[in-house]
Amino acid sequence: MAGETIRERDGAKAGTGGVLQRPPGLIPAADPTALARDLESVRRPIEEATTLPARFYTDPAIYQAELERIFGTMWLCVAREEDLPDVGDYLTQSIGLASVILIRDAEGRVNAFHNVCRHRASRLLTEPSGCGLSIIKCPYHAWTYDLDGSLRGAPHMDNVRNFDRKDFGLNRVRLETWNGFLFINLDPDAPPLREHLGSFGTMFDRYRIGTLRRARRVDYTVKTNWKMLAENYSECYHCYLIHPELNRVSHYMSGNSDYTTPAACGGWMSLREDSFNSMTVSGRTARPPIDTIDREDHRKVHYYIVYPNMLLSLHPDYVMVHTLWPDGPTRSQIQCDFLFDPKEMDRPGFDPSDAVEFWDLTNKQDWRACELTMQGVQSGGYDRGRLSPLEWMGHEFDKFVADRLTGSKGLA
Repeated sequence: MAGETIRERDGAKAGTGGVLQRPPGLIPAADPTALARDLESVRRPIEEATTLPARFYTDPAIYQAELERIFGTMWLCVAREEDLPDVGDYLTQSIGLASVILIRDAEGRVNAFHNVCRHRASRLLTEPSGCGLSIIKCPYHAWTYDLDGSLRGAPHMDNVRNFDRKDFGLNRVRLETWNGFLFINLDPDAPPLREHLGSFGTMFDRYRIGTLRRARRVDYTVKTNWKMLAENYSECYHCYLIHPELNRVSHYMSGNSDYTTPAACGGWMSLREDSFNSMTVSGRTARPPIDTIDREDHRKVHYYIVYPNMLLSLHPDYVMVHTLWPDGPTRSQIQCDFLFDPKEMDRPGFDPSDAVEFWDLTNKQDWRACELTMQGVQSGGYDRGRLSPLEWMGHEFDKFVADRLTGSKGLA
């Protein structure tokens, strides 16, 4: 089973499918030359650098450029393979104006398609997830598709000249897996996922992430720009003030950077006391460490951004993953998954609440800080700020954004 879900809320291209349309009138504001001028101060060494300008969190033109140049061209973490355990299980994911279907077919393969009928472009599936489909049927004119995307039925098309069903299957979206995660890419020309990840792709093999199972998911809606969430995740400068519970278990100055590439960035923090063995409410847990990690990992938590939307946190006894999805310039959707060793989950009395409650509290503290920051950049009283050395990872993230928006160095 995929595990329990907690709800916190109400409620590039492949083939010829349409992707991320640019609204009229937005091109000048997102011009790479103009962006490069605006971002020059961001690219300086951290001792001289600034934050991103305020308008980069609010301007619809910047948001559209991010959809096109970041979310429309990069590998996006969208789900776990365990989310689609049976034939006919599906989920949908919106990326700007695009919508993608992930569905398991009769051969047991997971496929990704544009959620667009090949007849008159109707949206095919409207629910975020479901199960038990035997076909995909368009709600407009009843064109039907097999779960492998091939066109099965097209009513009243038999006498149409030069119409071959084989030419009108669903347009595919690139799909690859890494450590049990499903990644999609709307850009047919992007490098393969493992080539993009480079050395990061095997950096944490000792955690056996692909064999872990999700015990809990918490969904959030936050009234802030997606980049603020990534920047907040990237530094603990704020932790002694905003996260007293976290700072008690892991000192905010214990961080150390150890990896920066165009695909990922991060480092580790240590547990404060020898008696602490996990990031939980008490700092302790009866769960043993994942049995294949190094002994030094027993005292560390590794925090990484896998650009652009995966926040990967590796703890001694579990792995936590945040998946970020922009929902306009000033709102974001977040999924927070908690992954554990199946052997531990199968033990009588297994309960992940000590970890989930700790991070749910910490997450909500972060979301409040990000929403206050979003209010500030929208107020007109802020242009850009300076950076502490403790914000090195956020600086790397901002440079990643700058490189992607302007098409300059750093493209993977």
